[in-house]
Amino acid sequence: MQKQSLAGRVIRLQADFYYVDTPQGVVTCHMRGRLKRGIGWTDIVAVGDNVNITLQSEGSGMIEDVIPRKNALVRLDPRPRGVYQQVLLANPDQVVLVFACAQPEPHLRMLDRFLVVCEKQGIPILIVANKTDLVGVDQARQMFAMYPPIGYPLLLASAKTGYGLAELEQTFRGRISALAGPSGAGKSSLLNAIHPLLDLKVGEISQFTQRGRHTTVVRQMYALEGGGYVADMPGLRSLALWDTQPEELDGYFPELRPLVSQCQFNNCAHQTEPGCAVRRAVEEGQVHPERYESYLRLRFGERGDWDE
Repeated sequence: MQKQSLAGRVIRLQADFYYVDTPQGVVTCHMRGRLKRGIGWTDIVAVGDNVNITLQSEGSGMIEDVIPRKNALVRLDPRPRGVYQQVLLANPDQVVLVFACAQPEPHLRMLDRFLVVCEKQGIPILIVANKTDLVGVDQARQMFAMYPPIGYPLLLASAKTGYGLAELEQTFRGRISALAGPSGAGKSSLLNAIHPLLDLKVGEISQFTQRGRHTTVVRQMYALEGGGYVADMPGLRSLALWDTQPEELDGYFPELRPLVSQCQFNNCAHQTEPGCAVRRAVEEGQVHPERYESYLRLRFGERGDWDE
């Protein structure tokens, strides 16, 4: 009897087990041996991948094919034999960056770092300012006011009062979303408020990150009511710029990008060079000085500036 074939999406990965969401439910799968002999410089199967599987007689499955990814959120891992591309999430539609308006105070340099990572990997971004109940909507909007004019959508929300939750739920619907932000920003609280059946404890979804070399690594995304999936990305904090050339960095600041060609020198670093269009734009108020400062800190500061 011919085995049944199904299309599905990988929603959980633990050791050599792949949990695939299919029209017939979640199927626990292994990877076909021939796939393991494939590409050696990246993860062959990752959470978020679309795959074709065959059902086995005992109810498990076998991953037969992986559909080519449209994009991926990756972390480059230097190894003795070269750089390995670890796929944190395949096929994300957006990265949702959650920062609190207070408790803890928003660290906008960290936000700028996250934005550079997402810009480099070409993934759309949504900034969520949570805990508006602590400061008021007007002040919350002012705290993040520099981002919408440069193309980053801003959503104000409060898991406590419900403000903005309907709009946030709509942004998740039908999409694969990577969720990132500092501890205490309220990521789990927002998800619980939108989808109570998840019943996530604070910090629970951070199991997505690697806890250590000798512990079990679990990567997972959660199916949401009404369609869509969300995956927590605490490991995004460890994405450094070691794989980025310094002269590339201005290209990941959308407000600086169109100015670069106007500088007097092709190799302008936008620090002290004469005829710098970027510094002129800062002086004329066209570029926010805090964003310019973030650029300088990332390009010329210590590596620790990433983790301030």
